[in-house]
Amino acid sequence: MQADHIEAPGQTVDLDLTQFILQVLAEDIGSGDVTSEAIVPSDAVAIAEIKAKEGLVLAGIDIVREVFHSLDPAIKYEPLAKEGDTIKAGAVLARVSGKTRVLLAGERVALNILQHLSGIATLTAQYVERIQGTKAQILDTRKTLPGLRALEKHAVRIGGGRNHRFGLYDGILIKDNHITAAGGITGAVELARNKAHHLLKIEVETKTLDEVKEALEARADVIMLDNMPLDMMRQAVRIISGRAFAEASGNVSLARVRQIAETGVDLISAGALTHSAPAADISMKII
Repeated sequence: MQADHIEAPGQTVDLDLTQFILQVLAEDIGSGDVTSEAIVPSDAVAIAEIKAKEGLVLAGIDIVREVFHSLDPAIKYEPLAKEGDTIKAGAVLARVSGKTRVLLAGERVALNILQHLSGIATLTAQYVERIQGTKAQILDTRKTLPGLRALEKHAVRIGGGRNHRFGLYDGILIKDNHITAAGGITGAVELARNKAHHLLKIEVETKTLDEVKEALEARADVIMLDNMPLDMMRQAVRIISGRAFAEASGNVSLARVRQIAETGVDLISAGALTHSAPAADISMKII
């Protein structure tokens, strides 16, 4: 991952990391770190280690460097692992050295980002591992924290997953409310196809086998099987029979993702990758 932008599917999404980091640092530091200013001499220097306290898939390590360099370009940052590495508990991820006050000022912001993104990458890797040997692929959703979507979707890719549409602008997904507004699946797909250019795929959310058949007849490119029981999902896959992509969505947990994949679906989208990933346990200690 470059420090100045985040890659998104089929495009580059500009995320001003410098501005983002300055904003989150200002949120934490405000007018100053009163604790460190009271206790730590202004000329004190130190070395700190950033360490994994559990096994994880590393994501966000490059951003940590930018956090400390935003506070003081003279800070020395030595990465000891790289983006996407599978890390064992106890491993040192990076060493940071320089003014002690700067290290303490940047610690929480750096760890928050690293823990959050590594947590997403780690959970994604677990989902991907669970479905090995099937044809299914793990996708994320738009259920992301406002302002952090590019970073969170990056972490999903680091964990071996793939990105669903990035926003409302880069893919047509006709959901139940759209279907109601259009008077039915067929009408909704026709309206969407009249508006869409030839490279834009059309996906339709379905909840019943009759809706699957209607979406197929309307020539949807992707048919979402929303919260369907496993038996119904298998029937839907047989009905679709490769004429569209079959995507399972809803109630996708780590415990049942293998069963979902074995129904024969092509895609499995899981909001849990981003909205429910536990933060990875990572610490920073002055040595």
